[in-house]
Amino acid sequence: METFRNQAFEGKSFILDQVVFVNCALRNCDLFYAGGDFEWVNTRFEDCRFHWRGAARNTLALLQVIGMLPPPAQPQAVIPPPSSQKLN
Repeated sequence: METFRNQAFEGKSFILDQVVFVNCALRNCDLFYAGGDFEWVNTRFEDCRFHWRGAARNTLALLQVIGMLPPPAQPQAVIPPPSSQKLN
């Protein structure tokens, strides 16, 4: 397994399978996981995006179907505030 110790990462991409993070900080990273072994010890994740693949994705889908996890959030439409100008 690849091991990272005492490092900070920003804006990087990692495949989490077969990776160990010890005393690390990841900020604004893309993290891909397919169900393999991993280890995180005293590691912080800030504003990271998780991308599920293969077996991990299938497991999440199963847990959502049987009600153990909520379904994925749907993007919310952004509605602008009403204009303060009056129509004539």
